[in-house]
Amino acid sequence: MRKLILGFYVSLDGKSADADNGIRDVMMSIDDPEQEKYFVDSLWEAGAFLMGRKSYEIMAEFWPTSDHPSAKAMNEIPKVVFSRTLKSADNWPETRIAAGDTAEEIAKLKAEPGKDLVAAGGTEFMHSLIKLGVVDEYRLWVLPAATGKGAPLFPELDQPLDLRLVKSTAFPSGILELIYAPAGWRFGDGG
Repeated sequence: MRKLILGFYVSLDGKSADADNGIRDVMMSIDDPEQEKYFVDSLWEAGAFLMGRKSYEIMAEFWPTSDHPSAKAMNEIPKVVFSRTLKSADNWPETRIAAGDTAEEIAKLKAEPGKDLVAAGGTEFMHSLIKLGVVDEYRLWVLPAATGKGAPLFPELDQPLDLRLVKSTAFPSGILELIYAPAGWRFGDGG
């Protein structure tokens, strides 16, 4: 059974890399070849990237013509867009639409053979996955900056989400990769 990894860049104060809070600019200004290589290598571990419609529309405009180091992985690895309104996903190779119930669609994807699934963007979509309780691993890329504003990674929850740190990696730029799993889940067991 494949696991669902939520991968997300956040500020030190836990805000998402939204376009309006400056964190995305900080992220793009960091020059850290070691972290970049590690990140690109980790992209190739994905069996599919999952995203909501808004992220798909932004990424489909950027990645197909990009020469960014992540572009090859982003273009070649299959993508699944969760949307009930999107009619076509033809402008980005290897993309299909999941229009059904999100939890049911995730369960089907987890049951397919292959590498793990990576939720690749969009605060609203991430919030929906967290609230549904379908995330098996949280891979947070903490940027060395605070914003004081913006959307938090975690939505308001009915009860605390008990997580345990399973791995941390520090990079020369000050970026930290923190990998958390729900308590009781064993790292590497696939769920």
